[in-house]
Amino acid sequence: MAEKEDFYKVLGIDRNASDDEIKKKYRSLAMKFHPDRNADNPEAAEVKFKQVKEAYEILSDPKKRSAYDQFGHAGIDPSMGGRPGGAGGADGFSDIFGDVFGDIFGASRARGGVQRGSDLRYNLELTLEEAVTGTEAKIRVPVLVACDDCNGSGAKKGTTASNCSMCHGHGQVRMQQGFFSVQQTCPTCRGSGKQIKDPCAKCNGHGRVQETKTLSAKIPGGVDTGDRIRLAGEGEAGERGAPAGDLYVEIKVKPHAIFSRDGANLFCEMPISFPTACLGGELQVPTLDGKVVLKIPAETQTGKQFRLRGKGVKPVRGGPIGDLLCKVQIETPVQLTKEQKTLVEKLGESLSGGGKFHSPQEHSWTDGVKNFFDKLTG
Repeated sequence: MAEKEDFYKVLGIDRNASDDEIKKKYRSLAMKFHPDRNADNPEAAEVKFKQVKEAYEILSDPKKRSAYDQFGHAGIDPSMGGRPGGAGGADGFSDIFGDVFGDIFGASRARGGVQRGSDLRYNLELTLEEAVTGTEAKIRVPVLVACDDCNGSGAKKGTTASNCSMCHGHGQVRMQQGFFSVQQTCPTCRGSGKQIKDPCAKCNGHGRVQETKTLSAKIPGGVDTGDRIRLAGEGEAGERGAPAGDLYVEIKVKPHAIFSRDGANLFCEMPISFPTACLGGELQVPTLDGKVVLKIPAETQTGKQFRLRGKGVKPVRGGPIGDLLCKVQIETPVQLTKEQKTLVEKLGESLSGGGKFHSPQEHSWTDGVKNFFDKLTG
């Protein structure tokens, strides 16, 4: 038996191609090799068409693609527990244009006429402490759930839905336009393949009712603004017993009074007094684990940054714990008394006698300004 061609080569894409790139290439090739558009050699076109469809069905499914990337064709071989792509199965040509033109005709249904419920999003605000350490949040979500009177079928208790009279239970109808054959969702049953003659009184035949659910969402430590937690099956129930969608909890971390965050690192600005900056000293610095003592060396300048290693955030996706970076801001004394002003003046007079020795940055800047003006007037 001949070895199958690499699926990425079949679609003509790179191995790191995005989902959108895969879908776009598939649509283009499906149109190109459909037998109805290759009347001169339909047999050869059919072979290529099936290859393209099989490649797309594997690479468009994250789990199948991952298995294929790791183990090749053996990873999706049905004899080894995998599932074939469907190139030679029952799917064939009957649903290809449902895939290609699904966005155009609004056919978002899965095979078999079952429409999965919609995914939902819930915005959850956390404090920085909750985001760093993790928490369990109780959330209330208004959502469509399966009707308990009819068990989500939409049909009155004791009755069942019958096959749709237009599509005869297939959920799709075929439209012929010249040589071009297009299959789309049945407008009568909306793809379910069933019609309800005696609908449930509680849900009016929809199989779903509106409720507010209270859920417990476990938030792992290290999450940040923009991260999403997926709660599988907690979205809206599908129509008439179809699977429910997922609920995505989107994280937003509230601003903190002391710390700001950049990835795994935390930052804070730390005011120190003029005497401490001159003579040095010790300062208690807050961290998310408690207080630590930071030694301030003598002659510390504004803008000096101190790094406290391992006092930041442990990333939710793994990796080393970040650091806490404290930036010094020297605070100028305010509301001085007459005596204090006199002492400051005496200190200034004493320091001015040292020139560059006491204020090297000031004199360096002054010399630079002088040279700048000398060049302008020279």
